[in-house]
Amino acid sequence: MRLRFFFPLLALLLSGCAVTKPKMNMSQLREEILTELGSQKGTFGVAFKDLQTGQELLINERESFHAASTMKTPVLIEAYLQASQGKFNLADSVLVKNEFKSIVDDGLFSIAPDADSEQELHKMLGQKRPLSELLYKMIIHSSNLATNIVIELLDAQNVTQTMRQLGAQDIQVRRGVEDTKAYRQGLNNTTTAYDLLVLFTQMGQGKIVSPAASQEMIAILLDQKYKEIIPAKLPTDVKVAHKTGWITGVQHDSGIVFLPDGRKYVLVLLSKGLTDEKAGVAAMARVSEKIYQAMIGAQ
Repeated sequence: MRLRFFFPLLALLLSGCAVTKPKMNMSQLREEILTELGSQKGTFGVAFKDLQTGQELLINERESFHAASTMKTPVLIEAYLQASQGKFNLADSVLVKNEFKSIVDDGLFSIAPDADSEQELHKMLGQKRPLSELLYKMIIHSSNLATNIVIELLDAQNVTQTMRQLGAQDIQVRRGVEDTKAYRQGLNNTTTAYDLLVLFTQMGQGKIVSPAASQEMIAILLDQKYKEIIPAKLPTDVKVAHKTGWITGVQHDSGIVFLPDGRKYVLVLLSKGLTDEKAGVAAMARVSEKIYQAMIGAQ
């Protein structure tokens, strides 16, 4: 009679063991990442969080970096927030122009088409395009022209204020792109790996603006065209919703990684002072691969 109760109990215990996920060896992973990045000349920031277990790995997470185009994620968030507040509709038409005021002296500057990573919008000057289209170009093609048009609509100060409300205490969104006068005075957009981790964690949890808005932003980020860092060495069935950024000596990537089994994690990889950008990018891609392999090993 006892055996009749033993086997169901054994099955229950085994099933309980099956759903218990082993934790990642964060100490070993950290050492592997430090070794990988230590082979490069430059400064790196790393922030990782498993959104299922809450495990984190942080390296130079509070170090300040020129944000480059990673600041376009905060701009995207602010656009969705203001739309939710009824200030405009994302379907509203916006005039495409190429004349912007410097934050230094209100002097005018423009974006050179050949210096922009997206040129199609430059052919639409004087036309009106949906705000949603500008946001899409701003993220997936990293359009500087779209970014400046959107920031003028939103006001950079509002973007930074919203970041503070979300718990990102160090991100500074001061201006649009290619404001040379501001750049020369050191008035740059800056970020930390930790702050981007905060933003993408909340987005991955559906907590930015609303669950629906978070999902819409993720859908845009999933279409990212620049895939040299986080997704570079990952299998094709692994999806990454992310935003890159780069200027001379600086290469960034940041976003949410979605595994086929439904798990997801946030990864932020920042760099500055790179003397060999190609090698730096390759090293960060290998770091992304190491974290993915650690996640797979913990399933």
